[in-house]
Amino acid sequence: MSDATQYPLEPGPEQVRLMGEAVLAFVEDFLRDLPELPAFDPARSAALAGVLREPAPELGSPLSGLLSTLHAAARDGAASAGPGYLAYVPGGGLYAAALADFLTAAMNKYVTVWQLAPACAQIEATAVRWLCDLFGYPEEARGILTSGGSMANFSAIVTARVARLGESFLDGTVYVTDQTHASCAKAALLAGFPRAHVRAVPAGPDLGMAPDALARMIADDRQAGLRPFLVIGSAGTTNTGAIDPLAELAAVARKAGAWFHVDAAYGGPFQLTERGRARLRGIELADSITLDPHKALFLPYGTGALLVRDGALLRQAHHMDAAYLQDLGDEDDIPNFTEYSPELTRDFRGLRLWLPIKLHGLDAFRQALDEKLDLAELVHDTLRKNGFEVPWRPSLTAVAFRWVPGEGDADAFNAELLRRVTARGRALLSSTRIDGRYMIRVCVVSHRTHRDRVEELLDIVSETCAALQAEHPAGPQ
Repeated sequence: MSDATQYPLEPGPEQVRLMGEAVLAFVEDFLRDLPELPAFDPARSAALAGVLREPAPELGSPLSGLLSTLHAAARDGAASAGPGYLAYVPGGGLYAAALADFLTAAMNKYVTVWQLAPACAQIEATAVRWLCDLFGYPEEARGILTSGGSMANFSAIVTARVARLGESFLDGTVYVTDQTHASCAKAALLAGFPRAHVRAVPAGPDLGMAPDALARMIADDRQAGLRPFLVIGSAGTTNTGAIDPLAELAAVARKAGAWFHVDAAYGGPFQLTERGRARLRGIELADSITLDPHKALFLPYGTGALLVRDGALLRQAHHMDAAYLQDLGDEDDIPNFTEYSPELTRDFRGLRLWLPIKLHGLDAFRQALDEKLDLAELVHDTLRKNGFEVPWRPSLTAVAFRWVPGEGDADAFNAELLRRVTARGRALLSSTRIDGRYMIRVCVVSHRTHRDRVEELLDIVSETCAALQAEHPAGPQ
């Protein structure tokens, strides 16, 4: 009797091999087809989703049929792993990281308490240390890998709250701008702060937080009996990739005795490049930094990170004793990640960061990021040359633009332009509003996006805009 017959949840060696080969063939086909998949196909998505609403089966199904279903699912909606995904802040999903996730799930190691898997816990600690080294953080720094920037920002705010305010904190105030990622304000609310205590500091013409305005608001709040405790700077906003004047904000925060956190979920990895280091000047002064390796380090979704300069403060905010953990080892050279995080149980996230860096080396990532910076400059310069309004030169790789028609509703014109560009299927862009204006966004981050796709997109945008103008000389009404 085979293992699969006696224990259906435990396939035998031959089944393991056949199942693995079938899945590998699926991935090979998907990656081969990926460059030519529609960047966005919403029509087919709704139909497939409807088919997948079903009760749980009592008996199993052959893997081949299930992979056929996944074949369709992998091709519907947005091709977010492909070269035409230029909306929001894309990643890409490195193949090496996919292998790491396969290995992680098969090993199923428990790494949040180091004693249960010392080598694997050290792999994750080493990967976190590499991130700390990127920003020149001292040896006492600590960090955690999270599901993404939202959870990293939440833990950062909780850490700042405990470190600066203690148990009584409702009079604390947080400082952001209208360009700061919404996860920061949301995290402040979840951490217990009144909505009115999340202050929006004015931004300058470059969309960066104005240090003088920040200093005035802190002084006014303190005069009103409040306790300013947290300044959140942005190292790459979603709208335009804008970078706040980090060194100046650090000085204001330090003078006020406030914690300085930098949300570098998008921009942090560009620290690897010479241009990135120059533009992120001052990030090394932050008390804590959020970054998303699933963005500009091209890892699969679900890989964020929080780094804290004084690791003891991160632990102080998250550690709680429990009798059922009394047999486990104290922290020595390897941290117990559960003592630095809201999570006690989660997957071995460190391998999907460690394996690609060990396999490819940092220089491969540096070259890819430099390529993305070049492509963003190409987008900016070409659009301006072709007559589009492009108000902000990219600090990173996001470019916001619009066409200003001679007559008619500019917002309606650009919304229709975006719809038609997306309908071509070669690229998915996104839109936003900045200073009340409807803007179209291009964000070049995927490691699979290269000059050929960007030049094709620019041609499509110009051709589509010209056709739309010819159809509506006065602009859409």
